[in-house]
This record gives sequence, structure tokens and C-alpha cells, in this order.
Amino acid sequence: MIIGIVAISQNFAIGRRGKLPWHYSGDLKFFKRTTLGQVVVMGSATWRSIGKPLPGRLNVVLSRSDQLELLPEVIKLSNKASVIELSKYIKGNTFLIGGAKTYDHFADVIDQWIVTDIPLAIPDANTFMPASFLDDFVEVGREHLDEGLIIRTMRRRAE
Repeated sequence: MIIGIVAISQNFAIGRRGKLPWHYSGDLKFFKRTTLGQVVVMGSATWRSIGKPLPGRLNVVLSRSDQLELLPEVIKLSNKASVIELSKYIKGNTFLIGGAKTYDHFADVIDQWIVTDIPLAIPDANTFMPASFLDDFVEVGREHLDEGLIIRTMRRRAE
């Protein structure tokens, strides 16, 4: 299953100058618990912002650049088809962890979204999700974390 996982503010912000514009330990712990032992796929900007492989996960960076410096334990794939093919052969799930371009590129093949609702607006954010990104999805689960965080699990509607 291909799953998009994102934390999003009330004004649909997901980033500010290449970083998360908030810090909630509950969300970070949830993210780790959810993605541990799975495949995480990220764009090159997200890779640069994280700066190192996420432990306990197969890290995949999506990039066409030959200039991208990766550590040996990180796999580089150059296109969406390669990620989809990989997802067919792995045991477990493939999590798309950002950024906005990666989410947009995979929008038509995401089976499920896990969305952390951040209880504030970020007026100086510069990276956003489109307001319509969940239009084809229905909520199938909800979890409340500390500090007013809500995690929604959204599945693609059956056609």
C-alpha cells in the first residue's frame, strides 16, 4: 500500500524555508512508530532537510540528479514507476513523507493518507498542500494526541 503521511496546519502549510514550522514530540513519536520497519520515500529537498537516513526504515530518495550525495544505506530512484514497482515487492507499506512536489507527483496512486492536524496557522509558511488533496478520500480512523493534535486516517473512496 502507498500511504502519504503529512502534518498540516490549519492553513494547509507543511513547511517553512525547508523545515517543519512546528515541533510536537507527540507527532514525531507517532511518525516514528508508524513508519518504523517500512519504506519511506522522500524528494531530494526533504532528504536535504532531514540530512540523514531515518533509522529502522528503508530510505528512498526520489531524484533525477546525479549530483545528489547519498549515504550507502539510502536508495535513489529516479521516477514514480520505480517507486510503485518497489512497493509491489516489499513486505509492508511504502510511506511518502514529503515534500509537496512528491505528494503531488504521487497523488493519483496514494491509497491512504495519514494526516496530523496541527492546531495552528503558519502565516509565514512557504510550502502548502492543496486544499483539495483529500477530496477523493474518506475518513476511516481518528486518534487524538497531546497538545491538540488529531491524526486522521483517510482511505481512497472506492470507484
